[in-house]
Amino acid sequence: MLRHDSTNLVSHDPLLTVPSSVLEQLDKGDLQNLLAIGKTRQYPKGGYIFSAGDSSDSVYVLQSGQIKVFQITAEGRHVILWFCFCGEVFGLAEAVYGGGRVLSAQACEDCTVLCVPRKEFNAYTETHGRAALVMMRVLACRARVLGDMLVNLVNDDVNTRITKLILRLSACYGIRTGNEVHLNIRMTHQEIADMVGSSRQTVTKILGQLQCNGLLSIRNHRIRIHGPELMSE
Repeated sequence: MLRHDSTNLVSHDPLLTVPSSVLEQLDKGDLQNLLAIGKTRQYPKGGYIFSAGDSSDSVYVLQSGQIKVFQITAEGRHVILWFCFCGEVFGLAEAVYGGGRVLSAQACEDCTVLCVPRKEFNAYTETHGRAALVMMRVLACRARVLGDMLVNLVNDDVNTRITKLILRLSACYGIRTGNEVHLNIRMTHQEIADMVGSSRQTVTKILGQLQCNGLLSIRNHRIRIHGPELMSE
């Protein structure tokens, strides 16, 4: 059995646990100016905010709900790169130069999204230096997370990849209550599989083992970690 301490796994790089909500990091003036140039839209669960191949005419800020950003392989498999939660920005990659989208963004539940036209967003970052720095931190964080995921795919077995994913998300989005951490994020077994490069059946088996060992529990697709450590074979 391998023993994984959550502190050792997720805190060695501050970019892996950087605050994710852009809206909370902007000062009042920058926030008001950003809201003024955007338009709020509603997307139902399963709806696409954008798909690979679409023109990159907007940058998006999630105001409520949950979004998954993914890429589809040549074989038709979904590879989830990250989730976006309330206050987070997405669709940044092509904001500067335009061009077609490489990734897709889909609503995991009913969502409210602020859509900011690309030209207006670029003009906004040119005149709002602190806001531009916040956006740069978002891109840096995502680049680091993707690099970390790639290293994990090469070096770790699937048990360890699942454990690291749960601990990283808990470090960013978990709510601590005593010795427990409540990860208030809905994730299906298939979505976890799409993030760690495995099958749904394997994820279900490993999560079942962790639950049997009393290390975590799952209710309504939400994970609760019991104690400061996870163990996986």
